Amino acid sequence: MDLFVAKYLRMALIGALPLLFTQCSFSQSSKKRVVTAHTDMESSDKKHSSYSRTDTSKVNLTDEEWKKVLPDDVYYIARMKGTERPWTSKFEEFYEAGTYYCAACGNALFKSDTKFDSGCGWPSFYEPISKTSIIYTPDHSHGMERTEVQCGRCKAHLGHVFEDGPKPTGLRYCINGVVLDFAKAAATEKKYKEGQE
Repeated sequence: MDLFVAKYLRMALIGALPLLFTQCSFSQSSKKRVVTAHTDMESSDKKHSSYSRTDTSKVNLTDEEWKKVLPDDVYYIARMKGTERPWTSKFEEFYEAGTYYCAACGNALFKSDTKFDSGCGWPSFYEPISKTSIIYTPDHSHGMERTEVQCGRCKAHLGHVFEDGPKPTGLRYCINGVVLDFAKAAATEKKYKEGQE
């Protein structure tokens, strides 16, 4: 191989490396797509004893316990800090009214009215449901400086938060859809009323 061609290929490869490690850093899209669902969208029909949408106490399970109770895809994202492929989440183009919960423990994370189409390939929100629903931790992996977001109840890895979101917060919570469960607003209200009686 000619020296010039080898040098050119090396430069092209080095130039392409940042693209390989880019997660959810695409600019926002103005187009809005609507997809609806007919039932609650949960990652698993079977939930373990620590899963609750009303209990706010911390969940401290061992790695082995998590492995036994979570589906493989949820375990990979939540406990091993994995990332689902972009544009594969059932929640990416989903705009039902309701609440998004942690698929690992049931903690309320985001209201649907804070979800927006960022164009990045992962469900995006501009504000968590409460200050305690999310934990923020520095993430220096892959040669990048990011802020990881974890569930405030069980410390499951959810995704990352970036400072390029819409008003009023200017934040974009880029979340792996695999670690989200969803309950429609009417179903959530009905369960709440039943709990009050």
